[in-house]
Amino acid sequence: MAACSYARDGMKSLLNGKDLKGFNVYIGAKEKGEKPIGLNADPLKIFTVIPLGEENVLRISGEVNGSITTRKAYKNYHVRMIFKWGEKVYRQMNSGLLYHSFGPFGEGLDVWMSSHEFQLCTGKMGDSYCMGRSYFEIPVVKGSDGKSFTWSPIGKMTQFGDGKAAKNGSKCCDYEKPQGEWNVIDLYCFGRTAVHAVNGKVVLINYNSGKIVKGKVVPLTRGNIQIQSEGGELFVKSLEIEKIKEIPKGLLRQ
Repeated sequence: MAACSYARDGMKSLLNGKDLKGFNVYIGAKEKGEKPIGLNADPLKIFTVIPLGEENVLRISGEVNGSITTRKAYKNYHVRMIFKWGEKVYRQMNSGLLYHSFGPFGEGLDVWMSSHEFQLCTGKMGDSYCMGRSYFEIPVVKGSDGKSFTWSPIGKMTQFGDGKAAKNGSKCCDYEKPQGEWNVIDLYCFGRTAVHAVNGKVVLINYNSGKIVKGKVVPLTRGNIQIQSEGGELFVKSLEIEKIKEIPKGLLRQ
């Protein structure tokens, strides 16, 4: 698969290395059946900025499901995130970069805003998941079980979302680094297309981004960016963004 470029001059950091200014924090219920902790209340310190080595990083504990979300919505951009897994695992090493987020918290699995998910879960890094009311189309090859779908440039274009073939499309290949090593993910969004790349390699492409409104698909081209707390400790040392005028053509020629 084609390599993609890492951060370039001119990318803007969304993290200031001091606090969570510019973000909202939403924490779900501690236990099933309980009420969510809610918006901008984080008594368990799920999201904190801490020193790690010679720099400050965003620590996400993973203890309770929740999200840290940009207050600003973005359109036509490239995001680069560098993160690694910590040692604490409450359920599994799971998280996600959620993009084009819209609607209220709780629409997605009772916690998150509706969005597209760039899956970070170990073993699934690069998968695409329809969170809440989101919709996309991916060229895929269907698995022998008839229920799994893997991205392939020569696959059949397939609809994903509520009431469609499935809600999850799988990456083509595994480029995840071992636990404790830094992973670099790049997300390119332009118009209704989004490219997922893991450690410099394209692993999946979403097309015809949309949201489902009263049973119909409406184009979705912008939204907030969320990072999940979902069962495993992780450290984010870089979250950068830049506006783009197109997706680099080399990334689409797979």
